[in-house]
Amino acid sequence: MKVMWGVWGCGGIARRRTIPEGIIPADNAGLCCVWDTDPAAVRDVAAQYRAHPCQDEVELLSGACAALYIATPVHTHLVQVRRAAEAGKHILCEKPLGLNVAEAEEMAAICRANHVKLGTGLMMRFHAQHQAARELIQAGKLGVPVFARAQLSCWYPPIPGAWRQDPATGGGGALMDLGAHCLDLLEMFFGPIASVSCSIANHVHAYNSEDTAVVLVEFESGARGLVDVLFNVPDASSRNRLELYGTQGCILAEGTIGQGEMGEMTVYLEDDAKNYEAQQARAAAETVRITPVAVNMYRAEIEAFSQAILDDAPPPIDGEAGLRIQKILAACYTAAATGAKTEIATSRKVG
Repeated sequence: MKVMWGVWGCGGIARRRTIPEGIIPADNAGLCCVWDTDPAAVRDVAAQYRAHPCQDEVELLSGACAALYIATPVHTHLVQVRRAAEAGKHILCEKPLGLNVAEAEEMAAICRANHVKLGTGLMMRFHAQHQAARELIQAGKLGVPVFARAQLSCWYPPIPGAWRQDPATGGGGALMDLGAHCLDLLEMFFGPIASVSCSIANHVHAYNSEDTAVVLVEFESGARGLVDVLFNVPDASSRNRLELYGTQGCILAEGTIGQGEMGEMTVYLEDDAKNYEAQQARAAAETVRITPVAVNMYRAEIEAFSQAILDDAPPPIDGEAGLRIQKILAACYTAAATGAKTEIATSRKVG
C-alpha cells in the first residue's frame, strides 16, 4: 500500500532532492500532484515525474493526495500548513517550521486540532553514519560525552529576492537555515541542550540576514558543544565537520553533515580511562572506519513519514521536534542580541 503525496513548492530542495530521491523511489509512497506559484515549474516537474499539474492551491488541497510536502519559503509555511490541515492532509514541512516560535506553536496546534500528522524536514537524522554514531554513543562506547562540534557552511552570495537573505521571509540567515540541522544533530547525539551563547555577524555579505553564526552549547548532561555555520565559505572548502568526544574516545567525520549520502567517519576508542600520562601518547587508541550501507536521507524521510500514516503512528521527526529546534534557534538569537547566555526549557525527550 502506498501513500499518495502532493508537493507544494516545485523548486529548490523539492525539485533537486525530495521528489526524485525521496518520493519517486519510495516503496510506500507515490507522487500524485504538484503546485507552485511558478507555472513553468509546475508544468516541468509534473511532466518529468508524471504527476498532475494543479492550477491553484484549491485544486491541490482538494486532490486525492493523503500527504503534502511543503517546500516553500518560510514566511508562507503557517498559512499553507493551516490550509492543508483544514483540508485533512498530513503534512511534512521543511524546516524551520515558521518564522518564529509562535508560528511553529500555532502550526503544531492546528495539526492537532485537525487530527493530521505534522512532520519536520530534518532529514540529516536519517544519515546512516549519523545513526551509527548515535548507536555507539548510546551503547556507552564513547564513555561520558564531553564535547561536540557540528559545522556546516556554503557560499551564498547576495541574490535579488532570495528569501533566506531577509529575516522577514526566512526568519534568519545561516543560523536559521544551516544551524537548525546542526543543533538538531547535536541533541540527537548528546541529549537536550540546556543553554546557549551565540555570536552572529554579516562578515562578508551585506544582506539583511547573518552570514556568520557561532553557538556555544551547554547540554543538560554538563557536556559542551559548538556549532559554526557560515554562508561565506566556498563550497569546495566547506568541510562540514562533525566531532564527538567522550572519556573513552572520539568520533570524527567530514562531509556527513549536508545533503549527500556518505562522508568519512572514523572512531577512536579506548577500552577504559587511563591514568594521566605526561607524554600524552596519541597512537594508543583503536581506529575504526564507520562505513555502513548508504541510506538516501530523502527516501528514508518520505518512507518513515508514509509508514507513520499507514500505521497511524507518530512520525519519527514530528512537529514537536521542529518546535523544539525553533525554540533553540530563538534562544540563540536572543543570546546574540543580549550577549548573555540564554536558558532553554526542556519540554520533551529529544534524540
